[in-house]
Amino acid sequence: MADYLQEELRIALDAAHRAGAMILEEYGRFEVIPNAPATISTHVDHQSQEIILQTLQQAFPQDALCAEEATITLAEARTVAERIWVVDPIDGTRGFARKNGQFSVMIGLRVGPDVILGVVHEPVFNRTTYAVKGRGCFVLQHGESQRCHVSPLENPTEGRLTQSHTKPGKGPSPAFSRLERSAHQLVETYSAGVKMALIARGEAEWYVNTEIGFKDWDIAAGHILVTEAGGHVTTLAGSPIRYGEPGFVQRSGMIASNGHLHALAVQQMKDFPTPE
Repeated sequence: MADYLQEELRIALDAAHRAGAMILEEYGRFEVIPNAPATISTHVDHQSQEIILQTLQQAFPQDALCAEEATITLAEARTVAERIWVVDPIDGTRGFARKNGQFSVMIGLRVGPDVILGVVHEPVFNRTTYAVKGRGCFVLQHGESQRCHVSPLENPTEGRLTQSHTKPGKGPSPAFSRLERSAHQLVETYSAGVKMALIARGEAEWYVNTEIGFKDWDIAAGHILVTEAGGHVTTLAGSPIRYGEPGFVQRSGMIASNGHLHALAVQQMKDFPTPE
């Protein structure tokens, strides 16, 4: 078992770093879009996805691919296989468009219902958080890998809640407001991958996604980071996350936490309407 998924991890890291290098070049030339909408997609998203998918496909031609952008490689790839790579080429494109560094490259590997490998690479900070099922979670920065763990915090009044930047004129739901009031600090950033990496590295205790209809690629890679670092990931109602649903859509929200404060988050979100 010593080499379990080591080649897959090596290729995924290589793909993420290749894409990240291209993204950084484009980032330097990119003209800021101050009011970039959540739905924005750029030519850099497509180029990043092609780099990643082509790298994965060359190494693992029997695997299926699932990704956000409509690119040539995705259109020609297998869509059904025992193993499926789940890719978000730039998660948090608003962070890229606004040039605040708050975006990531996300690559996950799923077998059946389980995500068994995840990579979240933050190009601007040259930081990569990655995990393999049963092998723990690590952060690679400045050429060194260190194992990371979720925060041991058990007191919610000292907790840090990470969320997207507040949208002007749009307040949170009453259920989310209760959780927000429970937290000691709010950490606002774009990219679900970055938020889940924060949980995995012990830099925040909660991340709650109340959007109904986000996609598998938004959370798959980050999911295993949190669980391998000792945390917990469920729907808003506390049920297991299901991957591979029609359209790769997640309809029941998500809570990622350090585990110690998970039950509180589920309780606080009990009134939030979901299809569950």
